Amino acid sequence: MRIAIASGKGGTGKTTVAANLAYLLGVQGKAVRYIDCDVEEPNGHLFLHPTMTSEFPATIPVPVIDEKKCVACGECVRFCEYKALVRLGKTVMVFPELCHGCGGCTLLCPHQAISEQARDIGSVQTGNAGPVGFTHGMLRVGEAMSPPLIRSVLATAAPEPVVIIDAPPGTTCPVIAAITGVDFVLLVTEPTPFGLNDLGLALSMVRELGIPHGVVVNRADSGNTTAEAYCEQRNVPILARIPDDRHIAEAYSRGEMIITAVPGVSDYFEALWLAVQETVAA
Repeated sequence: MRIAIASGKGGTGKTTVAANLAYLLGVQGKAVRYIDCDVEEPNGHLFLHPTMTSEFPATIPVPVIDEKKCVACGECVRFCEYKALVRLGKTVMVFPELCHGCGGCTLLCPHQAISEQARDIGSVQTGNAGPVGFTHGMLRVGEAMSPPLIRSVLATAAPEPVVIIDAPPGTTCPVIAAITGVDFVLLVTEPTPFGLNDLGLALSMVRELGIPHGVVVNRADSGNTTAEAYCEQRNVPILARIPDDRHIAEAYSRGEMIITAVPGVSDYFEALWLAVQETVAA
């Protein structure tokens, strides 16, 4: 089972939910891997404190033009949707930073004037955080596109039957790359106008993709029912409510797992996991 933890914006508690849920399953004896797909600024390691055992580079293939064979026919330029190839007179220029590494230009060049070379976009690190398998990616500084690295990070998930994916915030291409093919998406929100506005964007995204989903309300206040009303109106289930508690905030600020640092918090995550299983099985 692959469970993605996502949110319409940053700062809602997405990593808190993902890391603590993965750790809970690990201490219960389940084979689980936590994957941090927020490769631009991964922070799951701050809470899980993994021991890294391997690291390997992530690359994408980018075109190289053989000027002796190239006649500047423009077929590759017309094919590329990302404007990574530009024809200037009798020369075709390559902009590697815009290339998505699809390889289409190499295949269709009628003069076989295009080959490929690997371009480094970042690295993937794997290890263990106690009973939890751990993977995260580190995007190279200055790199514009993270989806290729996210796909490399996700490729490490094969051995474990349960995979918790900490998706990037928002609703853009990196999020789509992280959640495509998962069994369930947990959308983490907070009961504020900004939080609920961005929850609406995230709901539209997962519904467009046809992925089963539910909501976790973080920093829930018993006197504030705006999130409940919002979700009821949009017919989306709330699977857990994590209270707005000073002890939870203090444990978070120290980089601690809240399910072990604050008594009673593990009950919320046990109920959450049960609700996810029941929803997926339904």
